[in-house]
Amino acid sequence: DLIVGSRDDVDQLPEFRGGLEAYVKFMQDNLNYPKECEEKGEEGRVLVEVLIDKEGNVTNVELKKSVNELLDAEALRVVKSMPKWTPGQDGGEAVDVKYVIPVTFRLQ
Repeated sequence: DLIVGSRDDVDQLPEFRGGLEAYVKFMQDNLNYPKECEEKGEEGRVLVEVLIDKEGNVTNVELKKSVNELLDAEALRVVKSMPKWTPGQDGGEAVDVKYVIPVTFRLQ
């Protein structure tokens, strides 16, 4: 059974290990702003859909919303490199959950 991540479908959504703080740190440490996009001032939010399986692996990584080729490629690269998550739970059991991860590129 494939469950799409929303509060209605599962008791507990998958979570990046260490929570939001760890997720933000992981993104800051691993996301590289493509030079070309930086120079052109290109920003945006790439949406990446994944399947967090019952073991917490990030699989089936797919682009849901594109910004441009370079930012999309970097977002996909980083998401594919993520460590295991805490899997989603339903009825006390770990389940596969489809989840959308937003990757925001913003120039400071």
